[in-house]
Amino acid sequence: MNETSLLSRRRLLQAGALAAGVAAPVLVRPTPAAGNAAAPPTPASDPWRGLKIGVASYSLRTMPLEAAIKAIGRVGLSYVSIKDAHLPRKSTPEERRAVAQKFKDAGITPLSCGNIGMSNNEANIRDAFEYARDAGIPTIVCSPDPASMPLLDKMVKEFDIKIAIHNHGPEDKRFPSPYDAWKAVEKYDRRLGLCIDVGHTQRAGVDPAESILKCRERLYDVHLKDLNSRQPRAGVTEVGRGALDITSILQALLTIRFAHLVGFEYEKDANDPLPGLAESVGYTRGVLRSLRPA
Repeated sequence: MNETSLLSRRRLLQAGALAAGVAAPVLVRPTPAAGNAAAPPTPASDPWRGLKIGVASYSLRTMPLEAAIKAIGRVGLSYVSIKDAHLPRKSTPEERRAVAQKFKDAGITPLSCGNIGMSNNEANIRDAFEYARDAGIPTIVCSPDPASMPLLDKMVKEFDIKIAIHNHGPEDKRFPSPYDAWKAVEKYDRRLGLCIDVGHTQRAGVDPAESILKCRERLYDVHLKDLNSRQPRAGVTEVGRGALDITSILQALLTIRFAHLVGFEYEKDANDPLPGLAESVGYTRGVLRSLRPA
């Protein structure tokens, strides 16, 4: 990272530091990005510019439930996608409601769950929908068998719960990019949609911001992360340190007035994720301050 990029990053981190609960050195007052000089200041009451920025609890997978909830609050986030590490699939309806309520009591709204694998089997798929229904969760992030689309079409109508197919990059032989998921769902009920993972999307050779714009009509969840390169085998890093164009991704989400979860999926540092997650949150808040409103 060159000196200019480092200075820009420090400015963005300073702009977002209060939201992330991290300290940033005082350098200079943050200024709008090039071309955005006339953009009005971000209201202090909504640093996320109308986006539902939260976290996939997979980021905190090594933490017990209570510690994970506390960590989400510490970094200033109010939305979550619940992973089975914090709400096991083999749980009772009462346990599911209780876990969801613990998040809500802490001021954190569950907007999705997953990622959940689904076979082409009605009992298996029904179990996943009952899991989401019992917890009061409106969207299931999933990796289904492509042959299961007719069953999924039936289930979204019965339960009125959306599904969001998660693309997993070049290693995924079914849904490497968002466009593969789009092709699978486009002829079915509109509640069959996508979760765009911006990292896996880039690794599949697809522009994440462009895919957000093109798939907007069925985009129900986003996994936000950064990569250390744009190559197919790239690794993950803190948001803002890597190679992804985070500014264009966030601008695309503002442009479409995205109304669903934008969840940080911080996969690095599994045993100590909070510092990197906090840095990612602060950087993202700083970027949002510099962007034009939708």
